[in-house]
Formats: sequence, C-alpha cells, structure tokens
Amino acid sequence: MKTITLPRLGTFEAWRDAARDLAAQGVPPEAVTWVMEGDAPTLFELGSAPRDARAKREVTVPKDFPPLARLLCAARVPGAIDLAYRLLLRVSETRGLLKNRADPEVARTEGIAKNIRRDMHKMKAFVRFREVTAEGAARRQFVSWFEPDHRIEELMGGFFARRFGDMNWAIITPEITMHFKEGDLRLEAVTSKKPDLEDETEALWKTYYANIFNPARLKVKAMQAEMPKKYWKNLPEADLIPDLIAQADARVAEMRETAPTLPPVRAARVLDRLQGQQDAPLSADGLEGLSQALKGCRRCPLAGPATQAVPGEGPEDADLMIVGEQPGDREDLGGRPFIGPAGQLFDLLAGEAGLERGAAYVTNAVKHFKFQVRGKRRIHQSPNGNEISHCRWWLDQEIALIRPKLILAMGATAAQALTGQSKGILSRRGCMENGLHGVPVFLTLHPSALLRQPNPESRDEQTRLVRSDLRAVAHWLAAAA
Repeated sequence: MKTITLPRLGTFEAWRDAARDLAAQGVPPEAVTWVMEGDAPTLFELGSAPRDARAKREVTVPKDFPPLARLLCAARVPGAIDLAYRLLLRVSETRGLLKNRADPEVARTEGIAKNIRRDMHKMKAFVRFREVTAEGAARRQFVSWFEPDHRIEELMGGFFARRFGDMNWAIITPEITMHFKEGDLRLEAVTSKKPDLEDETEALWKTYYANIFNPARLKVKAMQAEMPKKYWKNLPEADLIPDLIAQADARVAEMRETAPTLPPVRAARVLDRLQGQQDAPLSADGLEGLSQALKGCRRCPLAGPATQAVPGEGPEDADLMIVGEQPGDREDLGGRPFIGPAGQLFDLLAGEAGLERGAAYVTNAVKHFKFQVRGKRRIHQSPNGNEISHCRWWLDQEIALIRPKLILAMGATAAQALTGQSKGILSRRGCMENGLHGVPVFLTLHPSALLRQPNPESRDEQTRLVRSDLRAVAHWLAAAA
C-alpha cells in the first residue's frame, strides 16, 4: 500500500505530481492511500509498498479534468482525493467520460464540485472586514474571520487580492491565514481561533443595513437558504435580523398607512401629458397632416429607440396601396418607406410585373423600426401583436384617406394588420382575402424574406412566386380600371 501525504498548502500541485507518477506506473487506486498533512494515519496507512518497477506510460487527460481535480483536492469529503485519482485513471483511458453524467463517479464528482463552488460563493458574500489600527502604515489595515466548509483558501486568495487590492488585509480561517500586504499575497498554514475584534464603523454598517431592509420583500426561508444561520455568528448585521423579521409585518402595515395618496407634482404633470398623448383622439388633415401627426407618436415603446416614425408616401388617389412590415435600418434613417435592400428588390420585381411604384401608395403596418443592437449593427426584429395593434390607428387613417381599390399585403405582419390573421402566409400568398377595412387584400411574401433565404434554389423559387403575385395584382387593377 502506497501512502501519499499531501501538504495543507499546495495540495493540488502535490496531488497532481504524485498522481501523474503513479498513473504512469499503472498503480491501481486500491494500492494508494491519500493522507492530508496533520491527519492521523490509520492502521492501514502505516508504511508503504515498494516502488513499482514497471515501465511508465504516457498519461493524458482532457482539459476540463484538472479544474475538477483541483476542486476535489479542496473538498473536506471522505474519499474525495481518492476519487480524483480513480477518475484520473479512467479519463486517461475513456474519451468523453466526463460528459457521461449517468456515470456514478462523474455524478459524485459534479456533486462535490457544486458544493465547493457554493462554499466559494458564500465566502465571497459573507467575509466581513474589520479595520484595525497600524501605526505608520501607508495603507489601511483590515482583518476578517471566516469558517469555510471546505479547504478553499487557496482557491479564493486571488479573488480577494483583486477585489481588495487597495488595502492591506488578513483573512483568518481555522487552518489558514491569508495575508495581503502592499500588493503581495501570502498564505500561511497555521491553526487559529476567532480573534476578538471591534470596529467603530460596525455601528454605521448596522444603521445602514437596518434602513435598507425592506420588510415588504421578506421571505425568511429564501433568506436562510442563501444566508444559512451558521454564517450569522460572524456577520455584524446578524444581531439585527431576528428583530427585523419579528417587526416586518408591523412595518409593512405602517408603510401602507403612510403611503402617499398623490404623486409628486412633476410626476403627475408627466403622467398627464403622456396619458393625453395616448388617449386623446387623434385627427389629421389629409396625408400631410397625418405625416406631421405621426412624428409625435408615442403609442408604443418602439418610438423610443427608433430614429423617427416613417410615414407612407404616394398619390392620395392611388388605386393600389402596398403595405409592408415596418421600416428597416435605411428607412429609419432616411424617413421614407421601401428604400432599403428589400425596397429595391420590390421595385425591380414590380417593374418586371408591370406595376408602377409611383402610382401606388406605399406604407408599413408598423411605423417605427424595431431592432436589437449587435456590435455596431441594428438587427431587425419582427413586431409583436401589441405593437401591430397600437400602430393600426395610423394604417386605418391612411386607408380612409386613400380609399384604394386593392391593398397588397406583403408578409405576415401586414397580413395581421389588414386581415387579423398572420399565420400561414406561405399557403395564403397569391390569394385575395376580405380585409378588416372593407377593401380586398391580396397576400404575398415580403421581399426581405427572399433576401434572407440561404438556399439559392429556394430564393429563386420564392422570387418567381412573388413576381407571379405582382403580375396578378397588375392584371386585377387593369381589369378594375
């Protein structure tokens, strides 16, 4: 039986070197006993077997194994380090083992690793520094006491050095003391007891904590799950928690009784103005008046990030109204509909089909550009039902002013605004439907859908269909003239 004693500091590095050598010799897990420095050996750990004389083999592991092994070496769980060695032998022979969550040893490893990460998270959250005086020191001095469940001090030293690099501090645990002085981090394996420290700022901290405590949002079980009681003894604010919990209901009732009944004057003015913009009946004198009124539209949140609302354009006596989805990036900047890539493709197809764009009134179902920012680009997003509904008033006014003989709806958004139904646009295209406004609606695909087609064959086929639809519209208008 080989016995490997690991130091309290540098545990993982010592385990890694020893485990690599043992694995290269092919030493099985049951022939090795791992002991932490300072732990009392058992009867079976006394002595060690002679060194294996077999030839060494090369041991390689996946890149995600060493971080897991480091966590296992920090675990205060019986058999965790032995588990790390067994897993080392297995991952060096079985490719993709760590991805097999059904494997019992992999599952146990993940469970231990999760507990270690949770312990690290709790240390970040519950370390409380107390200032100590140090004569002649150029930097302020702080001390903290913390009792981790696992041996995580080496894992956490770098975090605290980065987070509190502008001061000197010491974090003391029962087994390790971390010193950070003038930018230098040093760990010392020494047994310690909780120091008796006082800090004049603790009273200020308690006052702050009591005043930011919100009794209306108190959930005791959730709080104790995130901040278990075992940590309370080292938190200065913990003395306040029982009383704050006991008084929560009474404080909530008091807050209800003393709540303001009127909004602040400025907030009331803003609310009245916005409410007036949203609820006041809109009126517009002709297309020009409608275009001017559209500039102040705030009926939905799309007005905020967009550059401007984009009105329709075309003759007021047009027989054909063409309705698209929404302005694109270029339309948002230029203030005119259908001037981007999709609009240029439409002009080309309409010309081939015998439709003259200048004789039609062109607009969109939604008047503001909806997008999300990716890097330096604004990427189109489809409007939702509420946004289409909010914008329908403007489309209603346009239809009432133009009184077209036929409306060409391009895409699902236009179909929803004009017929109340957006689904099945592929099967509905090329058909005439009854519109919500008493005007026949002819459905086709939006030109932008053609541009987004990754497959050239599909793009060519859909382009042919749209061209055919536009020809049908031209024939219908000629027959109705």
